[in-house]
Amino acid sequence: MSKYWLNTIAAAQTLRRDLHAHPEPSWQEVRTAETVQNTLSQLGIAWRKCAGTGTIATLQANSKLAKPNSKHIALRGDIDALPIVEQTGRDWSSTQSGCMHACGHDGHTATLLATARWLKHNEQSLTGPVTLLFQPAEEGGHGAREMINEGALDGIDEIYGWHNWPAIPFGKLVCPDDIVMCGNGTFTITVTGKGGHASQPELCRDPVLAASAITLALQQIVSRRLAPQQAAVVSVTSFMADSGATIIPQQAILGGSIRMPDQASRDQINALITEISQHTAHSYGVACEVEITPRYNATINHPKQAQHVRQLWQESNGGDSLHLNIRTPIMASEDFSYYLREIPGAFALIGADDGDAHHQVPCHSPHYDFNDRLIPLVTNLFSRLCGVTTPEKPAQTI
Repeated sequence: MSKYWLNTIAAAQTLRRDLHAHPEPSWQEVRTAETVQNTLSQLGIAWRKCAGTGTIATLQANSKLAKPNSKHIALRGDIDALPIVEQTGRDWSSTQSGCMHACGHDGHTATLLATARWLKHNEQSLTGPVTLLFQPAEEGGHGAREMINEGALDGIDEIYGWHNWPAIPFGKLVCPDDIVMCGNGTFTITVTGKGGHASQPELCRDPVLAASAITLALQQIVSRRLAPQQAAVVSVTSFMADSGATIIPQQAILGGSIRMPDQASRDQINALITEISQHTAHSYGVACEVEITPRYNATINHPKQAQHVRQLWQESNGGDSLHLNIRTPIMASEDFSYYLREIPGAFALIGADDGDAHHQVPCHSPHYDFNDRLIPLVTNLFSRLCGVTTPEKPAQTI
C-alpha cells in the first residue's frame, strides 16, 4: 500500500481530532477556517475565502490539462459545530465550553482535506477541474446558500457530499435516486394568559395548562391529520413558563421542529400548527401567537449522479456495501439541498456503527464522536469521483 496514502489518512485523523478539540459554532469558524487554509497552502493548492469563514479550493484549474468533455466536479465538507456540552471522555474532547463537534463535521472537514492531499499528489490524473467547498454554518445557518450567493458553484458541473450516520452499519451506503433527507422548519408558539395566585385559579387564565393542551394536540398532527403514508414529523422540543411555586405565570412559550418531504406537506403542516394552536388556546381563554420559520428544503439527489456514487462505492467496498434496509427520506435535514437545487449531484449517508459505543449514539448527542475509520473510505470515493485511483483496500488503512 502506498506510503503517501497511509500518511495522508494518518494526517487526516490527527487533524480531525485537533478540530474536534477546538469546535466553533456557525459563522464563528475562524480557527477552523485558518486550519483549512494553512493546510491547503502547505499542499500548494490555490484557495480563496467565501461567505466569511468558508473556503473554496481548486485543483487543475488550467483547462489545458483537462481531458476532452471533462466535468468540473465539486466536493463539499461542512465545518461548524454545535452548542452542546461534550460528555464523550475522549482524549480529544472539546476544549471550548458549551460547544462540540456532535455531528461529525470535524470528520467531514478532515476527509475533504485528505482528499485534497491525495488529489494534489495525483493532480495529473484528474479527469477535469475539482473544486473543494469547505462550508460554514450548515447547522441552521444556511451556509450553502451564502456560498452559492458568492459564486461557489460558478463553472461547476456536478457536486457531491456525504454525512456519517451512526444508525447505519459501518461502511454501508445510502444514496437513493430521489429524496435522501427531508426539509425542515421551526416554530415558536407564545401563549399569553392572565397570571395570578395559584390558590385562585378561577381568577386566572392559565397559560401553562393551555400550552400543555396545545403540546398534546400538536403531537397528534402526524397520527391523525396526515395520511399514514406521508413522511412527516412534528416535535415540540421546548416548554418555557418560568414562575414561582405559588404563581400562575402570565405567559408560556413552546418551541419545536417540523420535518417534511415537499412544499405541499410544509404548507399543510404549517396551517395545521396555526389552526390547532389558536383554536386550543381559545378554548382555554388565552391568546396565542404562532411564528413558523422555514429552514431547509428536502435534499433531492439526481438519479444519474446517485447511481454513479453507488457504483463506485460497490466497486471499492463490495456488492453488499449498500444499505437496503432503511427507509428514505431520512427525517433529518441538510443545507446541501441548496446545491442540488442548482446543479446535478448526489448526497450520501454512510454508516458509522462499527460496535464502538461512541459510534452508535445519534448525531447531536453529547456522547457522539466521529468514526475515523470512515476517512479512508470516503477519501477513496471522492478521489474516484474525480478519476483518481487509491489503494485497493482503503478500509484497511485505519
